[in-house]
Amino acid sequence: MKRLSLPMYDIHHPDTRALTGILAQRLRAEVEWPADLLAHWRADDLLLSQTCGYPLVTMLPDVQLVGAFQLSAPGCDGARYRSWLVARQEDEDCALADFRGRRAVANSVDSHSGYNALRYLIAPLAQAGRFFSSTLLSGSHRQSLAALRAGKADIAAIDCLSWALLRRHAPHELAPLAIVGETPLCPAPPLIASAQTDAQTLATLRRVLTQFAEEKAARVSFISGFTVPERAAYNEIKRWEEQAAAHGVTCL
Repeated sequence: MKRLSLPMYDIHHPDTRALTGILAQRLRAEVEWPADLLAHWRADDLLLSQTCGYPLVTMLPDVQLVGAFQLSAPGCDGARYRSWLVARQEDEDCALADFRGRRAVANSVDSHSGYNALRYLIAPLAQAGRFFSSTLLSGSHRQSLAALRAGKADIAAIDCLSWALLRRHAPHELAPLAIVGETPLCPAPPLIASAQTDAQTLATLRRVLTQFAEEKAARVSFISGFTVPERAAYNEIKRWEEQAAAHGVTCL
């Protein structure tokens, strides 16, 4: 049986189970909760999953782009989203430049919203390729926020959909924190299928996802629609990396 997952925004597990359950029933597929995301996204029997735009343009050249959800969370604009720059409330009046020499935290180096977007913003401010004194890799946006609260880091880029879901389901995790800036908009996380997916199956996926976006369970999760962008639209994410490198910044 073909497999599907929605691994990117499992903030409130009952909601994620509801979303994947609807899709699994309509697509006659099995829901997977992958531990190794890259292997999952590269699997030949992958029917549907959601990835980050950065892996799409750097590590997943053969997967098929199914489309992307349009999002209604604050900070989103249709199928484009941004990250908030987040710090502790004591630093709420600081600008990004004020964090020079301080500590960053990011979910992972292959994340656009948590790593690539922040690198893009600090690149024009960096000197000799350095801006932060250190960067902690936390494993998830939620863990990056925990690191801020614990004083293990001073600033993070958190995608606006994760922030909105946490505000709804775990507002206590955001209470000691403040938004101090934002990144530009970029293409929302893509929905993908195996390279072996045929045209008929791809059309079915797009039809089901268009209908799925009208479901109450989808609207509750800030999904307001479904669209099919050109794959080339995601090259914008790679350009952010290239522009940072032009300033001599290849890492946080």
